[in-house]
Amino acid sequence: MISSLSFRDRELRYADIAALARAHGRDIAAFPYVIRVLLENLCRHRAWGAAVADTEIQALMNWRESAGTDLSLRVARVILPDSSGLPVLQDLAALRDAVARHGGDPSAVDSHIPVDLIVDHSLQVDNWARPDAVARNLHREYERNAERYRFLKWAQQAFRGVRVFPPGTGIIHQVNLEYVADVVASTQREDGPWAYPDFVIGGDSHTPMVNSLGVLGWGVGGIDAEASMLGKAYTFPVPEVVGVRLSGRIQAPALTTDAALLITQLLRKAGVTGCMVEFFGPAVAHLAVAERATIANMAPEYGATCGFFPVDGQTLDYLSLTGRPQERIELVQAYCRANSLYRGADDVQPQYTRVVDIDLSQAMPSMAGPSRPQDRLPVDTIATDFHSRLYRPRAKGGFAADADGAPGSANSGSAGIAQSDAGQLQHGSVVLAAITSCTNTSNPYVMLAAGLLARKAVERGLHSAAWVKTSLAPGSRAVTRYLDEAGLSPALQALGFHTIGYGCTTCGGKSGPLDPAVADEIERRGLVVAAALSGNRNFEGRIHKMIRANYIGSPPMVVAYALAGRIDIDFEREPLGTDAAGQPVYLRELWPATSEIEALLPLAQQRALFQAVYDPDNFDAEMWQTLQAPTGLCFPWDPDSHYLVEPPFFHGTPDGKALARLATDLREARVLAAFGDSLTTDHISPGGEIPAETPAGQYLLDAGIAPRDFNSYVARRCNFEVMTRATFANIRIKNSLLPETEGGYTRHFPDGEQMTIFDAALAYRREGHGTIILAGKEYGTGSSRDWAAKGSQLLGVRAVLAESFERIHRANLVGLGVLPLAFLPGQGWRQLGLTGSETFSFERIEQAVEGDGQVQVRARRDDGTTVDFLAVPQVLTEAERRLMADGGIPQSVLRGFIGEPARAGAHDSSIPDDRDPT
Repeated sequence: MISSLSFRDRELRYADIAALARAHGRDIAAFPYVIRVLLENLCRHRAWGAAVADTEIQALMNWRESAGTDLSLRVARVILPDSSGLPVLQDLAALRDAVARHGGDPSAVDSHIPVDLIVDHSLQVDNWARPDAVARNLHREYERNAERYRFLKWAQQAFRGVRVFPPGTGIIHQVNLEYVADVVASTQREDGPWAYPDFVIGGDSHTPMVNSLGVLGWGVGGIDAEASMLGKAYTFPVPEVVGVRLSGRIQAPALTTDAALLITQLLRKAGVTGCMVEFFGPAVAHLAVAERATIANMAPEYGATCGFFPVDGQTLDYLSLTGRPQERIELVQAYCRANSLYRGADDVQPQYTRVVDIDLSQAMPSMAGPSRPQDRLPVDTIATDFHSRLYRPRAKGGFAADADGAPGSANSGSAGIAQSDAGQLQHGSVVLAAITSCTNTSNPYVMLAAGLLARKAVERGLHSAAWVKTSLAPGSRAVTRYLDEAGLSPALQALGFHTIGYGCTTCGGKSGPLDPAVADEIERRGLVVAAALSGNRNFEGRIHKMIRANYIGSPPMVVAYALAGRIDIDFEREPLGTDAAGQPVYLRELWPATSEIEALLPLAQQRALFQAVYDPDNFDAEMWQTLQAPTGLCFPWDPDSHYLVEPPFFHGTPDGKALARLATDLREARVLAAFGDSLTTDHISPGGEIPAETPAGQYLLDAGIAPRDFNSYVARRCNFEVMTRATFANIRIKNSLLPETEGGYTRHFPDGEQMTIFDAALAYRREGHGTIILAGKEYGTGSSRDWAAKGSQLLGVRAVLAESFERIHRANLVGLGVLPLAFLPGQGWRQLGLTGSETFSFERIEQAVEGDGQVQVRARRDDGTTVDFLAVPQVLTEAERRLMADGGIPQSVLRGFIGEPARAGAHDSSIPDDRDPT
């Protein structure tokens, strides 16, 4: 059903979803907006000649009864951070080489859709609390990553449609929100110009932040991004759509962050994992896009595929204030109104699978922690909760602190901060306070609140505790500009919150070093210390290897904890400090009033400000422009490089018989490691510091690389040797085969010898055993980290047996040919009495993956007794079944390029002709 729209003296063609619904006897008003976007995608691409079956259209017409049915979607664009984007482009470079080796045309390996890559995940907080921190950190970033950045410059000229935003631009999701996202795209085709919804997948799990703008998008693994770039259909099952009715208003002193933490907690409890969440209700109209962004950003934390806010008047206002061209704003309004994608105040409420009611007036000042973002704690309960965990065993959610730990003394400490200051450290001391992450720095309301609190604190003579490492890492340079204009930057700097750069730092594990005196004191006395940050992730071992308790909250709460210097303060009864007159100063005295924040808000909503920030001529890119890089079609690999090593995923000749090999490998399998619930991708593939004593650290040392130059795991993701050794190597991972040990260690069976997981994987490979992972619920929560699947595959893991999986990691495992298997409801490896020492055999794998029944599993103990049970393959679509047969996406796409029939349908897409260059 194709219609046309008159727009600025031209006729724009579009896929008319209301007409399509009527033709099927449906009313489009009853459809959730996310379903409408998916329906438009199928309808338009069928009109463009893609293979879209009638059954797919029919499945969306009956979406509530068709959950799980395959949809062949085509995304409008891909957006990537450098952390996942570099491996994506590296894989494509390796694919070109593989195609050439097989006698094919390497130029055929190219991007079919626009790709934006924002270099934002390599910045580390090496310098802080100093005026020149931005310049010094940027210089150090280039010093560490010049080789990686030269590769990016090569890729920008080698692949069409790839646009790179250089270091110092901002964080991917905030840049996407403020500049990149068009909301409605347009392109010229043979039959005329077309308009259609912006629809994006991103190589970072927080891609749903752009849902706040009415853009449908979510995070995927890099391997899914590669397939979409190469013109493959992105197969996605018909989702369950949960409506979340927001009512009430956020009441001071609560802020948007507190509402987002409330929503995260309640939706996790409601069980929306893998669902699409769509917000509606009386409160939505009053939430500005910047507030919606904080809520939508947390979609991975509440487990949803997306947290969607349809296009409405707030969308148009935001597009205007962030400097989008007037023609674009008019197009968004005209197209969305014409095609039933604009939500009006009086529109009929769509039908949802179920509805969750949330009253925003119930939000209160909170922090989430100490290790999961859904574990919201009102601030007046944090001290009690912290102390209740202090001496509790780790297996019961505690910190297992030494009850006989030495108290501080004025004589302790070393070089760095004053010895007397280091000696004041205790359990619960806050040693890191970071205003960081696009989650909150995209919201000027909470950033201005932080600045106002800082100004009041400075006026009363307060200062941050000497042992706290403070930093401010905005997701956009616009933040610095409006803080400067509001006159709040001096106060933040007086408390140590100097801007240190523009990138994903502390929230992503790039917090940098602590002061040596602080680090020595923590280690010497076995202290359980804390971090306060305005991010979205606080998993164990993610923020800093020495910090066991990590709490996320609003930017002003970060400032408050920096002033207090400890996490176990009762703000109501205990002062933050004393003023010059010796009078106690309480947090309630410093907390800014709503009227104070709103008075400054217009300074952050200036169209000219955003136009200046995103003027390509104003990008701070001198070092980028002068960076020398190779050119040409194929990348010249350096055999001596330890950053860019050709990956092994395209070696060999694909034959479509991977399932048969998988079945053979799993006949006498051993357990490489066993885990409890909520194992995150950070646990599986850490992103921060590389400790020298780990297998990855030893590899780099053996290569002659000094620890100072290790960089982070994120920066070494293009070296599969490092990343394989990094898999399951998080310093806080808890393998149940060694319940009293933390870190990447396991037992090798049958001898029971303790060794690193990497060494055990090598041993099992030599002995001819495939390996498996045992896990509990929510396996693979967290970042869309494809190296968690890639590393597992390279270690020799052939299957993961878990009680349940998070969406992205499950798909990533399939994309690498690793079989995800679920225990039957009510069962699990612990419930079945398994220990992980058994030998496992799997029968009927090929039949079960193809949809015929379940896998039969037998676990044989050393004494000859067995445990027999069934497991269900978590291979959810026909396209995924084909991928498992091919051995994953890399082998599938290689098979297509060297002349074998492609196993997933390709499509002919084009890069829109109105895409602005940087």
